[in-house]
Amino acid sequence: MRIVILAAAKHPIAEPFAGGLESLTWHLVRGLRARGVDVSFFAGPGSDPGLGATELDVAPLRLSDTARSDTSMVPEVWLREHHAYLQVMLALQRRPDVAVVHNNSLHHLPVAMADSLPSPVLTTLHTPPTPWLEPAIEISSRSRNPLRHSHFVAVSEHTARSWAHVTPAHVVHNGVDVDRWVPGPGGDDLVWVGRLVPEKAPHRAIAMARAAGRRLRIAGPVGDAGYFARHVAGELGDDVDYVGHLDTDGLVALVGSSAAMLVTPEWDEPYGLVAAESLACGTPVVALDRGGLREFVVPGVGVLLHRDRDDAAAAEAVSAAVDLDRGACRSHAVAACSIDRMVESYLAVYESLPALSGAA
Repeated sequence: MRIVILAAAKHPIAEPFAGGLESLTWHLVRGLRARGVDVSFFAGPGSDPGLGATELDVAPLRLSDTARSDTSMVPEVWLREHHAYLQVMLALQRRPDVAVVHNNSLHHLPVAMADSLPSPVLTTLHTPPTPWLEPAIEISSRSRNPLRHSHFVAVSEHTARSWAHVTPAHVVHNGVDVDRWVPGPGGDDLVWVGRLVPEKAPHRAIAMARAAGRRLRIAGPVGDAGYFARHVAGELGDDVDYVGHLDTDGLVALVGSSAAMLVTPEWDEPYGLVAAESLACGTPVVALDRGGLREFVVPGVGVLLHRDRDDAAAAEAVSAAVDLDRGACRSHAVAACSIDRMVESYLAVYESLPALSGAA
């Protein structure tokens, strides 16, 4: 089986990962190749050289002075990304040897051009509907091609429901490498991991930790410097420590030595990979009940909180979570959240897709 995987171009597909989308793509490429699948991979600049990616870029972007001076000229970074995906999709029109094009980008062109390819295009929906992607999917769903070359997977049941008004989607939960995210000894401190941006809301984790009377360690990239300055930096001190953007080994050590993971989204989390990673380390989860988290943060391994919880409820949830059995957390992650399960599920989806040879 020959597969082409298209990555999102905004962040490199490399550690430390910018988020769950990048982690999924990196692990999927490696997992498929480990099973003997021939994978061609397209990704943004700076991606892991070990993956052998073809760079998604147009270099140099040739524009005449007249074109650049046009009043409709969009930001060049947008234009470069657009033409990079256009370039790849045009090249794939001449590749009848490809069984499946798996689109893990957030760009509309792979969906819009799917019917022009000789192979089916499978798009993983990593986010809620966006104004670029939603219309492209809606238009593609009207295709009269009996083979329906556009197909969709969502990273959770919640995400599938959020797209149901434009397309049905299989569900394949994201996976965590349980051979690398290994059990840790636990500890007294709480931990929060993720991009430091308003929708991930680490400021809420700070309030929860203080209500519970426990020290909090925060790790992740600063995705919004203004938000970090206003809501996080001034709170740092003896009871709240920002340890930086750690690689996987650093995160495994940090999470595994914590009493519980706090997950505090102020948006509907499409999946919530940090919670799965925490469980793989044996560390229980306290999460705001948003999006797909409830699909794997279940009783016995975590506590879900209503988004409008008060400090007393947060403290009670932390107290309950730190007493949960760490072995049960690990076992649940291995059974329900592993990379192996994710890769096998994607292989099953690939094999179910209609081929040009005549499956309806």
